[in-house]
Order: sequence, then structure tokens, then C-alpha cells
Amino acid sequence: MTAWQQHEHELYGWLLKQSGSPMDADDLLQETFLRAIRQQSKFCAIENARAWLFEVARHLVIDNSRRQRTLLPLHDDLAMAQGELDAVDSLASCLPRVLERMAQSDREILRHCDLEGMKQADFAVRHGLTQAATKSRLLRARERLRQQLSLDCQVRLDETGRVCCFTPVVK
Repeated sequence: MTAWQQHEHELYGWLLKQSGSPMDADDLLQETFLRAIRQQSKFCAIENARAWLFEVARHLVIDNSRRQRTLLPLHDDLAMAQGELDAVDSLASCLPRVLERMAQSDREILRHCDLEGMKQADFAVRHGLTQAATKSRLLRARERLRQQLSLDCQVRLDETGRVCCFTPVVK
């Protein structure tokens, strides 16, 4: 772990500059260190340990940035108007009935990826699919759901493509 000791200070400085936060820099440095430890003897055999450490740190910075971007609160002017929320909430009562009538494979991919937030890559691995196949299946399932919602719930969209209202069709 001499390589770690040689580059720790430089790596911390770079992480601090990238993250802008001493706490984030500490967290990212610790995660980089943990990943080096997990490599065990392989880390010691790396020819350019500095490059490896900075590459791992760079990926961690990118991941951290993505996580923070998704957690930013919406400004009031970007939040949905109450009417839009009401329409979407009302549509939620129609969704389970429509999903129940869809093919099992469509229900499964929509439930996992859209409703439960599973990453497409994780779904692909779990079901023995390629990421491209998973993406295609999900897009086709969403299109079938959209068509079924239009038929069964008479969904109407406003000029921006948002759900404005719907009328459930009694069947």
C-alpha cells in the first residue's frame, strides 16, 4: 500500500477540487481506498497505481455527480400544477386494471423498471437478456401500456404531452 501513501494527498486535493466539498472528497477518497483494498495483491501488481487510483476516483466523482443531480429539489416554477397532479393521481386508479390485462412479460418489465426503479442493466442480468434487448422490450411495453391507457381510460394529453385528463371506460 505504499502506492496509496504516495498518492493519497494528491488524490484528496484532486477530489476536493472536483467535488467542491471536503466531506464529499473524504467520502470519495475512502471509497477509492476501499476499492484498492478489495483488489488485494492485484493492486500491488498494477504497473501505474497512480493512474489506476485516479481512474477509479474519476468514475466515483462521475457517479457522485449523477446521484446529486437526481436529488436536486425542483424549484416551485418547475413543479407540476395542482391540476396536473390531480389528473395523474386519478389516472393511477386506472393503471392497475390496465396492467393486469397486459402480457406477463410486459407487466414484469414495467413493474420492475418503471414502478420499482430497478435499473435496466440489473433487469437484463436477472433475466438473462442483453441491455439492448431489455431496452427494446421496455420501450415496446411502454408503448403498449400507453395504447391500452388511451383505450381503457381515454387519456388525453395537453399540448406539451402531459396527462391533462382522462375518463375511465367501464368494462
